[in-house]
Amino acid sequence: MSESSLPVFSVDRLPAVGATTLDGPEGKHAATVRRLRVGEQLLLSDGQGGMARCEVLAAAKDSLQLAVSETWQVPQPGLRVRLAQALVKGDRGELAVELATEAGVDAVVPWRAARCVAKWDDGPRGAKALARWRSTAAQAAKQARRAWTPPVDEPVSTKQLAELVRGADAALVLHESATAPLASIELPEAGELVLIVGPEGGVTGDELAALADAGAHVVRLGPTVLRASTAAAVALGALGARTDRWA
Repeated sequence: MSESSLPVFSVDRLPAVGATTLDGPEGKHAATVRRLRVGEQLLLSDGQGGMARCEVLAAAKDSLQLAVSETWQVPQPGLRVRLAQALVKGDRGELAVELATEAGVDAVVPWRAARCVAKWDDGPRGAKALARWRSTAAQAAKQARRAWTPPVDEPVSTKQLAELVRGADAALVLHESATAPLASIELPEAGELVLIVGPEGGVTGDELAALADAGAHVVRLGPTVLRASTAAAVALGALGARTDRWA
């Protein structure tokens, strides 16, 4: 069975070749939900590029005994994409993170843009919302069988986002009024690219100016207007085709 079709389970630390046990929530899911049995194969991922191919030796109620046959490290792409995703109301923010993770994003930064309907405070509610984004990224990475789970950082202001842009090798702001298509922008072969997606109400003129002054290119994807929750995934597809990220 090819690696792309094997189920993936997360571990904090990748085991060495030999015998190991998959227990805890992942072990219970593998044994009781996926119902993996003796002789079947699976992959373990530490979310940091480490992968292990395993065969089930024995199945208990909430754990599996495994034989690890090989381990390897998956390198990160030469050009890493950090998504600055504006806060989106309801579960659309989690949808944006899910789709971007499946499309290969390397890191996510929640952006407190001026026109965000959703507001994350610095207390328990904000922490809970951030935890949902992080859980979504982890689950989407497993679903997509990714070796790397994109980290979701603490939310940033526009001023802080501009600093991230200054420190990056390239930055793109998606905006429907832009005249330059994304395909017209020269992209670096390696380093970090910051991809910026605004909220439902759009990016303000002051925000566009601040980000452009920091070095970001304001671009459009096409003739149509995409939702704040789907724009990043579409842009990541375009970037994957234009670079060696999908090689």
